[in-house]
Amino acid sequence: MPQTAKPSGLIGVVLAGGLSSRLGHDKARIRLAGGESADLLARTAALLAPLTDKVVVVGREQAGYTCLPDLDPGCGPVGGIHTALAASPGYACLVLSCDLPFMERPILEKLIRARAGRPSGIRMTAYRQPETGHMEALVAVYEPESLPYFELCVRQKLLKISKVVPWEEQLHIPYAAEDSLPFFNINYPADLEVARRILQAMGRS
Repeated sequence: MPQTAKPSGLIGVVLAGGLSSRLGHDKARIRLAGGESADLLARTAALLAPLTDKVVVVGREQAGYTCLPDLDPGCGPVGGIHTALAASPGYACLVLSCDLPFMERPILEKLIRARAGRPSGIRMTAYRQPETGHMEALVAVYEPESLPYFELCVRQKLLKISKVVPWEEQLHIPYAAEDSLPFFNINYPADLEVARRILQAMGRS
């Protein structure tokens, strides 16, 4: 399959601003395989770089990366995406959380292709699992026109990310439950242990 061409006007945004309080330490710097393996932040940035015009990290200062201080501390991903959109006028933001150890480039390429063919009026393109209704709002593209919605939600402290952009302005890519591994995220020590066991079973530890 030919590789997806780098699209014009698309910024890669790594969300790395969480306090990782549930995990107990900075998840962005976790090295799942240990040793000299890439940490989660480096892996996420490397996924985005070939597909976007540039990559920025929203959150705490991270050496070696272009970082944007969070404009809205305490507002979670809504604040992080608001920060990225506000700092990048005219650009769409391909947003990726840094805690997805099994995310792969083809998933992002499919997202970009769907976004390129979006109908008029679509402000957000994201994966959604029809069986559960769960939407992957942190593996998504947000158009510049979504900025006013984020500004409003930050002001009103409406912080449920899946509801920032009106439903009728969202484009969903369905995926089945058995295809959910790329969306596995690390929040708790138990998640980290599960991820390492999966890597071991895959022969990648």
